[in-house]
Amino acid sequence: MNPDPVLPVLGTTELLTLGESMVSLRSAGPLSAGGALGMHVAGAESNVAVGVARLGHRVGWAGVVGADPHGEFILRQLRSEGIAVQHRKDASRSTGVMFLEQRTADVTRAFYYRAGSAGSTLGRDDVDAAFRSGARVLHLTGITAALSQEARRAVEYAAARAAGEGLDVSLDVNYRSKLWSRDEARAVLTPLARYASILIASDDELGLVASGEAAASGGAAVSGDAETAMAAELLDRGVREVVVKRGAAGAGVHTAAGRWETPAVPVTSIDTVGAGDAFTAGYLSALLDGEDVACRLQRGALAGAFAVSTAGDWEGLPRRDELALLGATPTGTTQR
Repeated sequence: MNPDPVLPVLGTTELLTLGESMVSLRSAGPLSAGGALGMHVAGAESNVAVGVARLGHRVGWAGVVGADPHGEFILRQLRSEGIAVQHRKDASRSTGVMFLEQRTADVTRAFYYRAGSAGSTLGRDDVDAAFRSGARVLHLTGITAALSQEARRAVEYAAARAAGEGLDVSLDVNYRSKLWSRDEARAVLTPLARYASILIASDDELGLVASGEAAASGGAAVSGDAETAMAAELLDRGVREVVVKRGAAGAGVHTAAGRWETPAVPVTSIDTVGAGDAFTAGYLSALLDGEDVACRLQRGALAGAFAVSTAGDWEGLPRRDELALLGATPTGTTQR
């Protein structure tokens, strides 16, 4: 089946990303107790797409949805954010669904219903169609590579093609234990990382793309010395920037020129889901603007702060003129 036409965009896409977006049904309490569910769009790649688009860039998202109302909801939401959508509808499969349970104030649990979904059929032809609009940066995540053999091959093909065409390739490890084991992820993501110019990982994910202490840590955060050693290994393998996300402890970037750190922006945390994607969106937006590493980190931290201080994966992400709202005013300020 041929992809539906993309929405017209002015100029070449600055950032292209591809992967599965799902319908997220959110509860305000235990799912077993029943109650109202809110309907949202969820997906690491589309979260980043929304974040970068809101910051003023031309963004394209490619993926596969089912020929169902859930798929239409996703496409409508992404288009409403100004994202150029390159999609294929698979009439034989359903759009993926997840339930997100706010079990306690500090614990959120995700339950996926995406096995065999339309999004998991992403293939090489979908990648070729997406590349027709051009791009400066290709953003990928380890989530899509975990969905199916077909999706993994599509991600590998996209990374190799983008690197060969001189695009910056951003790879966020984004490990999901409900999709595959750490050993399975390491076997796929370590070779995939050789195409990345920007490698993004939380401090407990570095061992999935580099050897050393973290590879045997079972997912625990590593020491500063171990992080530096693994970053150096990745830089030696051709990665230009190794970005390490540490949540409330801030973030850091390792490059051949040195190491940069930024603290998290202090805010009242409401919902941490999507915070890492928000950080990535801010970082890549500043990269597209030609900002230096320190400015990229700062914008990433600001975007992450917006994410955790508002409900939803991406609904609270800032527009460019809103970035100054955090850090410039005291907590609890009302602007009149």
